[in-house]
This record gives sequence, C-alpha cells and structure tokens, in this order.
Amino acid sequence: MQSIFDDSVYQEVVTRIDNLRPDSPAKWGKMDVAQMLNHCRNPLAVGLGKQAFKKPNFFMKLLYKSFKSSLYDDKPWKPNQPTAKEYKVVTPKDFAEEKPKLLELVTEFHQAKNKTSWDPHPAFGDFTHEQWGKLQYKHLDHHLRQFGV
Repeated sequence: MQSIFDDSVYQEVVTRIDNLRPDSPAKWGKMDVAQMLNHCRNPLAVGLGKQAFKKPNFFMKLLYKSFKSSLYDDKPWKPNQPTAKEYKVVTPKDFAEEKPKLLELVTEFHQAKNKTSWDPHPAFGDFTHEQWGKLQYKHLDHHLRQFGV
C-alpha cells in the first residue's frame, strides 16, 4: 500500500483532489462531493491530534481490532463500507470551503513524515508511522475513487 508520507504519492493525492469539481458525481454512497471532502478531513485530524474521537466501549474495541490490519493492507476497500458514526456527514457542506481545508490537512499530515512518535488512535490503538501513512492514503484513495479521480 502506498503512503501519504511518500512525496510522489502526496502529489498524486493533491492532484486528484484538485481534479474534483462541485458537481463530481459519486459512483457509490450517500455523500455528495462536498460532504466527502469534509468526511476525509476527520481521520487526518484525529491522526494529527486535532480532533477528538469518542473511545469505543469494550465490545466495539474488540470489533475494531478484528479489522484493524485492513486499514493499511494492500487490498482496496469495497464500495459502501460502513463508517463510524463520528465520521458520518449528512448535513450539506460548501465545496469551495471544504476543498482547501482538506488540502491543508493532507499537506500537514504529509509534512509529519519525519514524526517519530504518534498518539494511539482512540478506537484502534497504536499504529506505526508506516501504518499511519498507509491508512491515510488508503482512506483518501477510497473516496477519491468514489468520485472518479
């Protein structure tokens, strides 16, 4: 799996985001493109320690552990995967506001490529530096494919 920490992968992601338009149609899912841009900011913000994520109960923690490795392995996610309720975006969003905000967070996360210590994810626990980079790329790639870029 590619990593957002790789310079060429980062540039590819930025270009793909730049290719999105306010009327870019979704190939699957319920979100429009502006909602997707907002949604994609959440995991980046959590990883950077800028956003809280409610810690799951014991049962949910066990469930999350069962698929943790799928967050950063080489297998792309299938369309219409369920998302955590904290990450669901159902209210309308403004494309012109959301796009630069996402690009800013993608850049900030990429610039953390030399960071040596990461806080544990509130739901999934510890990720290595490599796993954080792959996880963020995989999530962004999933949603950029959702909108055909």
